[in-house]
Amino acid sequence: MNDENENVNENEELPDDGFIAVRNADHLIHCLTVIGEIEGHYILPPQNKTTKYEHIIPALVAVEQDKTIEGLLIILNTVGGDVEAGLAIAELIAGMETPTVSIVVGGGHSIGVPLAVSAKKSFIVPTATMTIHPVRMNGLVLGIPQTLSYFDRMQERITNFVTRNSRISAEQFREFMMKKDELVMDVGSVVDGETAVRSGLIDCLGGLSDAIKCLYSLIEERKRTAEEAEKS
Repeated sequence: MNDENENVNENEELPDDGFIAVRNADHLIHCLTVIGEIEGHYILPPQNKTTKYEHIIPALVAVEQDKTIEGLLIILNTVGGDVEAGLAIAELIAGMETPTVSIVVGGGHSIGVPLAVSAKKSFIVPTATMTIHPVRMNGLVLGIPQTLSYFDRMQERITNFVTRNSRISAEQFREFMMKKDELVMDVGSVVDGETAVRSGLIDCLGGLSDAIKCLYSLIEERKRTAEEAEKS
């Protein structure tokens, strides 16, 4: 009876965020989920499934500081959302020393694309898609040169980030972004898993076990590098 209780307590479930900390794994990793719509400066309707950037940012800081956490697995199934918030999260992930791996399941649409490539290694499952389109804005927009200039600068920031953190060229990314006749009432592309890998946007085609194995490999490589540095 005591043995059964000990086994149950090995995996502690935290009901606040659904995170389950597995104590008997080879390496202790943190799983971060980015789902639904990324909520930025404006609160979305309560029926929307959202990922709030004010929750994600301190979580990333905690993971980077916590010496017991050896790696970060980012699972993406997002329809996009606030561009500034999404890009801010992506920049923080890209700047982490903690080994990071992302996996796109379902979809990594719009600002989800920079989030997917922000990790040190990116994966996508075969049935997932990534929707690439130009920056858009809802609500009242002033049709003045300054507005168009703002859109251009924001789009360039996203393009530069994606090409800097993946193997896709700027020309190929813009071609996906401006493709006609694929999206209803919009320009852009719906890229499946194989196309995303073939174009260099995502590193590997694979599932959860592949992503975890890759993360373990990055963790062990980091440990070896640290040990060699200490010896020298």
